[in-house]
Amino acid sequence: MKLLLSILLAMMVSPIHPDAPAVKPGDPFIIVNKATNKLAFIKDNAVQEVLPAGTGRSQELTPEGLFTVKVKAVNPYYRKKNIPGGDPKNPLGTRWIGFDAKNTDGRIYGVHGTNQPWTVGKYISNGCIRLKNADVERLYNKVPIGTKILVAKTNKDFYTLAKEQGAIK
Repeated sequence: MKLLLSILLAMMVSPIHPDAPAVKPGDPFIIVNKATNKLAFIKDNAVQEVLPAGTGRSQELTPEGLFTVKVKAVNPYYRKKNIPGGDPKNPLGTRWIGFDAKNTDGRIYGVHGTNQPWTVGKYISNGCIRLKNADVERLYNKVPIGTKILVAKTNKDFYTLAKEQGAIK
């Protein structure tokens, strides 16, 4: 009985309590809305920036949910077609911010640049989120490993989504 009480007490004060918000107010947070093909960067209790983004050419290709940034890379290597980072033929552009959608390790799904900037804002990718290279380079510098990213298809605005997730007080 004493052990059970100790476990319950520990769960109530634990920082990983299931009722605790996934994002702390003020922390960096990314939201991607597949309905509008826009990405928002939230920090310091405010929507800092909204950018056009390309998402999956069909709705199921870009997974929805709350994920965590696991990997970041400058001039990422494109494994699928053996194209080195920095090569103008590389479709991943200049930066990779990989997240753990579908229990992956951050190397399958990500926010990345593109060598085809005219595709940004469209339903075009194989599941990743495309940004213009200048936009992903700026975002890359603001997003540490461990940052949460919400991908959703919704008519809610970014402020409301960020508030619901705990990123804005």
